[in-house]
Amino acid sequence: MRHHDLVVIGAGSGNAVMDDSFADLDVAIVEERWFGGTCLNSGCIPSKMLAYTAQVARTVQEAGTYDVDAELRAVRWRQVRDRVFERLDAQRDSGRRARVQQDSVTVYEGRARFTGAKSLRIDRADGTVDITASQIVIAAGGRPAIPGPVAESGLPYETSDTVMRIDAPPRRLAILGGGYIAAELAEVFAAAGSSVTVVEKEERLLGPQDETVAERFTELVRSRYDLRLGRELTALGGSPGALRLTLDDGSTVEADMLLVAVGRVPNSDRLNLEAAGVATHDDGRVRVDRYQRTTADGVFALGDICSPVPLKHVANREAEVVAHNLRRPDDLVTADHDVVPAAVFTQPQIASVGATEQDCRDRGLDYRVGTAGYGDVAYGWAMEDTTGFCKVLAEPGTGRLLGAHVMGAEASTLIQPLVLAMTLGIDATTLAKSPYWIHPALTEVVENALLDLDL
Repeated sequence: MRHHDLVVIGAGSGNAVMDDSFADLDVAIVEERWFGGTCLNSGCIPSKMLAYTAQVARTVQEAGTYDVDAELRAVRWRQVRDRVFERLDAQRDSGRRARVQQDSVTVYEGRARFTGAKSLRIDRADGTVDITASQIVIAAGGRPAIPGPVAESGLPYETSDTVMRIDAPPRRLAILGGGYIAAELAEVFAAAGSSVTVVEKEERLLGPQDETVAERFTELVRSRYDLRLGRELTALGGSPGALRLTLDDGSTVEADMLLVAVGRVPNSDRLNLEAAGVATHDDGRVRVDRYQRTTADGVFALGDICSPVPLKHVANREAEVVAHNLRRPDDLVTADHDVVPAAVFTQPQIASVGATEQDCRDRGLDYRVGTAGYGDVAYGWAMEDTTGFCKVLAEPGTGRLLGAHVMGAEASTLIQPLVLAMTLGIDATTLAKSPYWIHPALTEVVENALLDLDL
């Protein structure tokens, strides 16, 4: 049985743990599926490359708004798909080769599971191999959740793992779920020519977003998609290519393809964690302390398998923390999850950081709201934007920012000054009045929202 100084389970953000400071150690990495993890292969990056293409298509369709005569003839799906994945697959293969060729690293391709404390069995195509390690990092990520009626039907369905690589967009696409994955991929396939129906159990799309964002986004896309809100799937029938979704009110949805996007679950149930003494939360996430240590000595975890905020930029930060703490056990650092921004790359974009207004009410906070519309600033006039807005929440008296939410073009960029202010403790008045805000840039909408606060 071979022993390693360090074993990392998962070659997504886990691959970032092993920097040059580990060159003197005997290190191994175990990957069941693909180097680069979800983000590179079936998540953040391909979906945003496709979303940008959808944005270009929608710009052409709406060119008349700006007195430009233009016609969208087609989105060449197969060429778009190949452009995206030829690039990303090359990145994945390059990352794998680099590790295979590294003298201090052993690559095991297969599924790892614990057989005891710091002991692993790896199921590979050519059999099993047992190894031990002085330290282990669990970075095995998560996977799409599949509801019972879909799993039990025996009929084909797609998830975010598969749908972006299909050969052609379906004529009729049903999407089960109304979160950020559903919203982004609905826009992608609508731009590619699919007729989209969204089935969501909540009354609004993007429910975890600030209530104003969720309400306005839902109303904006009613004209684009067939929305079945407040409805749950009770049965999936029909045949491949001719599916029939039966909903809890007795209504049905006919579709050529079903995309399941109801959320994700951590892969902890595949690792036999009990054998190693690694505890989990009720939702399956691995329990870690503020230093990313699990309940088992010498075992760390990072990313979607443990994080309360399953985002790539959070996983990367946690990988930095784990790398430091593995090498410097007497000088531990922490991963801070207090101010974590996120974005949804729909049309329009959505970005958020901190508390929502409903959070503030539920927590009994005293707060003020400041808002500004894209249409209230000069660049918004240029864009003919009547729906985009920025909303900020702050504590009266101190001006401490509690949360911020942007819906509109480049929201994922506009949110960043507010992220910096919340991270560095800059109050709303200081942020609004101390720096210059470029005129007539779109950032003036952020400035105006801050100035709208009644502190």
